[in-house]
Amino acid sequence: MAFDWLTSSHFIMFGWLVGFAIAHSGLASLRMVAEKRIGARLYRVIFALVSLSIAVPMLIYFFNHRYDGLQLWNVQGVPGVSTIVWILSAISFLFLYPATFNLLEIAAIQKPQVHLYETGIIRITRHPQMVGQIIWCVAHTLWVGSSFMVVTSIGLILHHLFGVWNGDRRLTARYGEAFAAVKARTSIVPFAAIVQGKQTLELKEFLRVAYVGVGAFTLLFWWLHPIVIRASGNVGW
Repeated sequence: MAFDWLTSSHFIMFGWLVGFAIAHSGLASLRMVAEKRIGARLYRVIFALVSLSIAVPMLIYFFNHRYDGLQLWNVQGVPGVSTIVWILSAISFLFLYPATFNLLEIAAIQKPQVHLYETGIIRITRHPQMVGQIIWCVAHTLWVGSSFMVVTSIGLILHHLFGVWNGDRRLTARYGEAFAAVKARTSIVPFAAIVQGKQTLELKEFLRVAYVGVGAFTLLFWWLHPIVIRASGNVGW
């Protein structure tokens, strides 16, 4: 059959991604209302528990099925490809995790707040998580090369593109003209605001302990990567 390679895992993974997108973006959209009713800390705990309860099994399923379907290409033996993939992955983490700068708020130790930034990585792009996710998807799709990986990447990118619209909508509702001013001085496309003269890249703003933490996390994940994959393989999904 022409489509024998299109295994059920492709649809299951896309379903995981849709479910996570609905839960994650839906709860984010309810934040302003929910915080007024139950408080910012309790909302953060609920948000984290719901997100993690979907994300963890979804990651396990991804690890176990990443080579499913049609092998579109295989460049893992090509010299330099591994290095390119790891460099792109490291760069993606620098974009993906700017929110980790407020770890005490993420853990609900301090009162979680919505911050209106216009410094650091926001000078490069107003939506660093979207950019980081696209870079991550490019790197891992290049490395894995399967149709399952392509479906996963499409789902992740679509979710983050929706997050661009939804994030701007929520910030407009919360901050009004203040966010409109930030929006006018920043860009979604990386470096576009800098090229247009709306922003100036201030390297000193990147000399923060938080970036050292992201770098350490990247090295830790590089070390844990094969361990996590082996552990996921023990789960019969």
